Amino acid sequence: MDIRPTTEQDLDLFVETMHAAFGMFVDPPDGDGGGVWWSAFEPERGLLAHDADGRPIGTAGAYTFELTLPGGRIVPISGVTAVGVLPSHRRRGVLTAMMRRQLAELRGRGEVLAVLLASESLIYRRFGYGPATYTQRYTVPRQRAALAPARAGAAGAGAVELLHRDRAVPLLEQVYDDYRRLRPGSVSRPHRWWERGAGQPPVARKPRYVALHRDAAGRPDGYASYRVEEGRSLVADETVAATDAAYAALARYLLGHDLVEQVVFQHVPPDHPLPWLLADYGAGQPGKHTDWLWARVLDVPGALTARGWSTDGTLVLDVDDPFLGEHHRHLLTVRDGEATCVPTDRAPDLSLDISDLGSILLGGTAPSTLARAGHLRPHHPEAAARADALFRADRAPHCLHWF
Repeated sequence: MDIRPTTEQDLDLFVETMHAAFGMFVDPPDGDGGGVWWSAFEPERGLLAHDADGRPIGTAGAYTFELTLPGGRIVPISGVTAVGVLPSHRRRGVLTAMMRRQLAELRGRGEVLAVLLASESLIYRRFGYGPATYTQRYTVPRQRAALAPARAGAAGAGAVELLHRDRAVPLLEQVYDDYRRLRPGSVSRPHRWWERGAGQPPVARKPRYVALHRDAAGRPDGYASYRVEEGRSLVADETVAATDAAYAALARYLLGHDLVEQVVFQHVPPDHPLPWLLADYGAGQPGKHTDWLWARVLDVPGALTARGWSTDGTLVLDVDDPFLGEHHRHLLTVRDGEATCVPTDRAPDLSLDISDLGSILLGGTAPSTLARAGHLRPHHPEAAARADALFRADRAPHCLHWF
């Protein structure tokens, strides 16, 4: 087996091999080469695995993104994607070899983290990735969609206007970019994605209506991309707002839509106050709560010092990285929102796997939860609580971007 980097000339072969690995067929792009979910691929960042006869048998790719960390810190990251092995060559070590090669290349770029969306959660933990953000659907029957009095009477200073997706793309791009800089766990959407219509709606060029919110000064600060399905369900692909007032106005718009039986909010953050906006708190039905963004720490001190912190303290972390054959002990010291992280011989407070460090880094998973599940090993009674206080984020991390 041979693994080699790809170039622009390999794009068609890469796409065909990746689709075959997932049992899919390649959709033709539109006239300008965009309009399909994979049209924002970065060919120079791909890997192709070949068998002994030179036939392609596996793929792995990466996007160049930014990730917002707790404290509003923004770091460059790689968004791992298009990872697949042909059914004829699975369970022969092809995936493991590609993941090992890719992690080495990502480290070579100097990045402290890599992220991905896991098609199967059992696959990626063994390569050091851990679930770091979570999301759920939320469905509200139209006949029970009245807003609570505090919200129904608070129109706020701003307005919602109706646009078609095709005429709203520059505004959507601006609003999303403002939003993702505020929300930990959010990933950037490069202009190339919007330009080529890559990904899922509203980035993809599928027909959608857009409810755009402008603040009192007329600046766009929120949007909801939606469609009405034949079953009379209004489905909001994503609802993005820089402020709670903008979100409340967009929710009011969606919940007040005529001739629908229910409103479905996709991708609601775990800590979102949407249920409290309703007069009938129990009207909304939470859907499946699922993992979304998985994080892989490539540089432990680099990742821990990159994020912001809201509590002072110290913690000795004993971190095991079995996939890369590494084991290090670090002293994390936080003062006034900044952290230092240095090697130490001190006795550990917590022992953990690199995948669990990825889960707690953004603040979306409490260390004590993982300790209760047997993932983390506290070495004294106060260790888990101290870690909870340190790693807690002001807002639950949340990612809307699909890649």
